[in-house]
Amino acid sequence: MKVRSCNALRNDTQLLRNPSLHFYVTLTTDCNLRCKYCYGKACEDFGSDFHGLQINYSLPRSITYDLQDLTSFLQAYSDPLLVFYGGEPLLQMPKLKAVMDAVPAARFVLQTNGLLLDKLEPEYLRRFTSIYASLDGDEHMTDYYRGKGTYRRVARNLKTIREWGFNGEIVARMTVGEETEIDNQVLALIKDEELPISSVHWQLDALFWQNDFPKRHFSTWAIQNYDPRLRRLVDVWVQRMREEGEVLRLYPLMGVMRSMLLGESSKLRCGAGWSLLNIQTDGKITPCPVMAGLRDFYLGDVRDTRPDCLKQNISVSEPCTECDIYALCGGRCLYANVTKLWGRDGFEQVCGAVRNMINALDGVLPEVKSLINDGSIELRDFNFQKYDGCEIIP
Repeated sequence: MKVRSCNALRNDTQLLRNPSLHFYVTLTTDCNLRCKYCYGKACEDFGSDFHGLQINYSLPRSITYDLQDLTSFLQAYSDPLLVFYGGEPLLQMPKLKAVMDAVPAARFVLQTNGLLLDKLEPEYLRRFTSIYASLDGDEHMTDYYRGKGTYRRVARNLKTIREWGFNGEIVARMTVGEETEIDNQVLALIKDEELPISSVHWQLDALFWQNDFPKRHFSTWAIQNYDPRLRRLVDVWVQRMREEGEVLRLYPLMGVMRSMLLGESSKLRCGAGWSLLNIQTDGKITPCPVMAGLRDFYLGDVRDTRPDCLKQNISVSEPCTECDIYALCGGRCLYANVTKLWGRDGFEQVCGAVRNMINALDGVLPEVKSLINDGSIELRDFNFQKYDGCEIIP
């Protein structure tokens, strides 16, 4: 019997349809902003020690594979879900529209800094089910991190797309650093009546760059500022349930609380490597967009890898797997777990902040259950769309 090679082109009509997956399509590595925590730190991080991992530092600035290859690859999946990513994906609008026109995806999602949203035609905007727009809090905080005038431009564009008929979820996606007072900044986004957002997610600026760790005072800030303010935010979140019967869509709180209510464990909550994959600009497939260029974790290529031969089920290792809250947490960011750019000590500092959040949620769990039992809120209020771009664990 002849054995089919996993490197064979996908022209076998007998190939069974594969389950639905989230695919990030990284359209470009270029960006039209120079944020402090991204561009600024990347420029200082050349020569990082990746502990023997092989890195490709010369990925194409925009996609170089043929869109027909992408279409053929995705046709093997049942209703794939596509998330456009960058850099800034709207810098490649012609390719973004070409993909949307060619690929019969179940849903399209966009992660963007929001500056060019008003340049995309309304008929394409209305095809997105979710748009993740980068806002780091109020105007002062967003402009501090992302550049003067950014907040107002993004807020104006979000209002514009609502007026154009976009009815999907708009998630304010925050990056949180030592200058951020998490409770005040999350509540500022919620309270801004001119900002038409549906939800808020935040991610800690931690573990992504090696050379910034010695300059940081992360542990001190986390213990003295982030942790107590996060607990206050949890209290305000539950107060809103109690007094107004509303569960604010704060993704890190909502996602973990839902698991607590259902008594469920979780794999890596972002879905990287098992429910979510990334197609980088050269067509290689990685577990997530942050892991673009990590050759050791290349899983295949849209041009010549059959879906049934695609490597999957990449998972975190120690120290996550040794942790007593691993089943609930699901593990730290896969990139951070693999690279450990802050070392074991730095990794555990960040995990301490996660443990604080879980402890705070566990403390209010009895009241949340009581509010569900008396009908003030419903379990379905904690439902959310998984793997679109909210890592849940900050």
